[in-house]
Amino acid sequence: MDGLFRKAIRLSIRDNVFIAVVPLHAGDIVEGISVLEDIPAAHKGALCDIQQGEIVYKYGAPIGKATRQIHAGEHVHIHNLSSMLGSQSHDCLADISIENISIPPVGAFPKYFQGYRRWNGEVGIRNQLWIIPTVGCVNSLSRRLAQCINQERNWAEEQASVALEHPYGCSQQGTDHVTTRKILARLALHPNAGGVLIVSLGCENNTLEGMLKEMEPFDPDRVKWLVVQQVQDEYKEGMKFLRVLADQIEQDQRVDCPVESLKIGLKCGGSDAFSGITANPVVGMASDMMNAAGIRLLMGEVPEMFGGEHVLLSQSCDPDILARGREMILSYKDYFINRGCPPDANPSPGNKAGGITTLEEKSLGCVRKAGRVPIRAILEMAEPCVQSGLSLVRSPGNDAVAVTLLAAAGAQLILFTTGRGTPLGSVVPTLKISSTSQLAMRKPHWIDFDAGAFLSDNYPMNLVAQRLVECIFQIIQGVPAKNEQNDDRNIAIFKDGITL
Repeated sequence: MDGLFRKAIRLSIRDNVFIAVVPLHAGDIVEGISVLEDIPAAHKGALCDIQQGEIVYKYGAPIGKATRQIHAGEHVHIHNLSSMLGSQSHDCLADISIENISIPPVGAFPKYFQGYRRWNGEVGIRNQLWIIPTVGCVNSLSRRLAQCINQERNWAEEQASVALEHPYGCSQQGTDHVTTRKILARLALHPNAGGVLIVSLGCENNTLEGMLKEMEPFDPDRVKWLVVQQVQDEYKEGMKFLRVLADQIEQDQRVDCPVESLKIGLKCGGSDAFSGITANPVVGMASDMMNAAGIRLLMGEVPEMFGGEHVLLSQSCDPDILARGREMILSYKDYFINRGCPPDANPSPGNKAGGITTLEEKSLGCVRKAGRVPIRAILEMAEPCVQSGLSLVRSPGNDAVAVTLLAAAGAQLILFTTGRGTPLGSVVPTLKISSTSQLAMRKPHWIDFDAGAFLSDNYPMNLVAQRLVECIFQIIQGVPAKNEQNDDRNIAIFKDGITL
């Protein structure tokens, strides 16, 4: 990071904007420039005069074009800066070049952790009993069963029963039906679940037979199923199955497992402009350390790669992976355009209030979570992660859907950075990493780790990243994440078609 000032920072020598670390007021001096108007913290100011139509740079890369002349010291935001993603003259993908990626030296991540070995060689960091409805019609039964077995066994957090409620499984057509079945089947095989009860209504499109076939092979001792239309008392029958599974789960013990069996998802949500300066690059450094230790990493939210894809895809040295990554991003842009939605429809109102102006700016901050980890695979929805390095998962930016798809790909833990704050949790531990210390202090019941210490306490970023790795290891070993303490565990299934 170049140009560290008292009240503001410039991220690259190429940039023509600075970022306010604290709220700036008219008359404040930044790098010898007089600030012309109030600039909120995390927002941008011009380092020099910028002419109308001129490209604005942040992170050393284009984030948009000036829509009017901007004077040095002026606030740069939605009133004078716009995205270039709709312009045919700016093609980020054309900037990609294949280069050899140097893998950082092994960091301080331990070689072994205490986990739960499963019959197929996978390892869980939790030992829970998951109840998976094949269709939304049996959500309430699934929820009641989970609550009752938790009360009966006095379970919470690490060893808990969780109902994976969702509204789908019937009246869906085409790829939606297939996607629902695949996601639920992959979750039923997740190693964080020591036991699974599949609850079927009996007349839905997502049939029990189809689910079980999609799951093959599976351990029949740890997967049970109930068709509620075929029994007189579905609650009584469901509790019988749960007690059998619970008895087995309670016999399981943590044992030494190699860290190479870990898969960790990377996600950001409720971002502000500090997310790309503190939380995401801190996670990127931690990702480099974890990759060096052999941990597999996954990242989705494809629409939040738009405008930053040239940076991210440069981390592939495989022409085939590069071609698949390009296809994934271009096809997702077509998905927007074909439905009458501009590719730059993001950022959200909260992102803009937090200082993010364009999708290019958001994406360039978002992709920093990946560090310099080589991209080894491009995964479709619900495709399992098997490669080392970084796998990119086809998924939307929507937080609930994206974390579900990371879990369905096999992530046992998700690192979730946030600048505005969110309580959202996945069905797997979802470690919340704040971009500022102010958020961490204001929402201690949401935030697991404060990456804002990089700015607020002037800690070196590598020290903050090392502390994050230590926090990750504790949660892997069984310390509950805040989303687990709050019982905030959700799934959301991608939908892209007709509902009958």
